[in-house]
Order: sequence, then C-alpha cells, then structure tokens
Amino acid sequence: MTDDPRADALKQAEILTQALPHMLRYDDAIVVVKYGGHAMGDDSVARDFARDMVLLEQSGVNPVVVHGGGPQIGAMLKKLGIASHFSDGLRVTDKATMDIAEMVLAGAINKQIVGFINAEGGRAIGLCGKDGRMVTAAKLARPGASDGVDLGFVGEPVKVDTTVLDQVLGRELIPVLAPVAQGQNGDTYNINADTFAGAIAGALGAKRLLFLTDVPGVLDKDKKLIEQLKIADIPGLIADGTITGGMIPKVETCMYAVERGVEGVVILDGKLPHAVLIELLTDHGAGTLITR
Repeated sequence: MTDDPRADALKQAEILTQALPHMLRYDDAIVVVKYGGHAMGDDSVARDFARDMVLLEQSGVNPVVVHGGGPQIGAMLKKLGIASHFSDGLRVTDKATMDIAEMVLAGAINKQIVGFINAEGGRAIGLCGKDGRMVTAAKLARPGASDGVDLGFVGEPVKVDTTVLDQVLGRELIPVLAPVAQGQNGDTYNINADTFAGAIAGALGAKRLLFLTDVPGVLDKDKKLIEQLKIADIPGLIADGTITGGMIPKVETCMYAVERGVEGVVILDGKLPHAVLIELLTDHGAGTLITR
C-alpha cells in the first residue's frame, strides 16, 4: 500500500481485473488440493492456506483438501517408542503402527486443519476414507518391489464412492480428508496422500488437482520450471532422466488423475505464500500444469 489512496484503489482494480475472469472460470468447479510438506509444519503458512481455502469457497469454488502427515506419524511413533522401518520409501505398517497413523491422520492433523479453516471464517468438515465408505482400499500391490518386504497395512484405493462429498460440496462446507480407508475385509489401511487425492479428484471429475510440494514444480535439466506438460510427454522425461527420484511417483499420480477425468493437475511450491490463489486466479500461474 502507498500513501496515495487513488493509486492503491487503481492497484486493487488491476488485481480484480486479472482475477475476475479466472474466478468465473472456476465458478462452481471442484478443486482438490493435496496439502502437506513444509506448509503443515508452519502455523503462519497453515493460516494463510486456510484463508485461501475460505476465499476460494466464498468465490464460488468448491475446494476439497486432502492432507498427508508422514512426519507427524514418525514423531508420534518415536514418542511412543515404536520403531519405524521403510521399504522403497514406504513405511512398513503393522497393526500398532496403523493404529497410530489413524490417530494422527484422522484425528490430530485433520482436526487441526479444520480448526485453522474455521478460525478464518470457513466451515470445514473433517472426514477420512472410511466415512460413508468413501474410499475402499486394498493392500498395496508391489510387483516390482526390490526387497520383497511385506508393507503390512499400506493400501491403495480401489473404489471411490462420492455420495458423502456430493452432499457436502456446494453447501458452504469445505471437506478436509485424511488418507485412511477400509478394505473389503474390514482392515484399515494407510494410503499415500498423493494417490488418495488423485483417486478423489478423478471420481469427482475435478477441474483442478493441486499438489502443494516443497519444489516449484517439474524442472528441466537446467533446473528451470516446466510450466506445462502433456501426459504423453512424461514417460520420455522419465526415461531421459529429466524427471527423477520422488518426482516420478508424483507425476505418475498426475497421469492417473488426468486419465480418470481431472481436467488439469498442477505441481506447485507450497512454501510460496498464497500459491493456490496465484495458480488459480492469475494469468501466470505458479507451477507445472499437466493436462491430457
């Protein structure tokens, strides 16, 4: 802001002029946001995120938040003296570990996010995949696993029933979803939050799925942001080493979501203040957009 009220008003008008066409584009659209990483460990960033979700809902968008919580699960396991073991980056989850994961994900973290959104004037509702049989899970299949380790209660979504979300969306409520779901046999499974978000977004036919990460997006070999990608481009970028490491499963989830009906998936930096608003409501955007 400046000391000149007319200049400030002009600047605000310019912002609105840029944002309004985007607001109309996303009016009544479903936007799924996978929230995790850096933002979940910083209260000020978390409050900014909550404020952005409330603003989206008040602007006519239907936001759905899916959150992770791996570090918080690890911290609670350590506090309780339960050792953690990993296989190919996935936590080996026995019954005791699963009980803790459900407590942390569907309890502490979920309600903390709900609280932040409510404190900013929204009306959030905390749910997990078990509620209304929203997500049916199965034990994660790992045909290419390098070590043959049984991951235990680590699952993957095999069916999504949107009945509960259909009742919530469009009623000034913001659903906040924990990636915990039940199998056909009654067992409870912990599902990777990216995979869970992709399944939810696909089932809802979301206009956008946003992955808030710790990086700006997909980078080329010169470490510059690739602003747009087609899903047909991705296998080649993996093969030539442009996309490596932890970005591989993320872009594979993006492909999965687009193939199931999501119009576009964006990988963007959750550390950037108001990253969601910049991506959705400005001409420039904030990350890598992946489309069919």
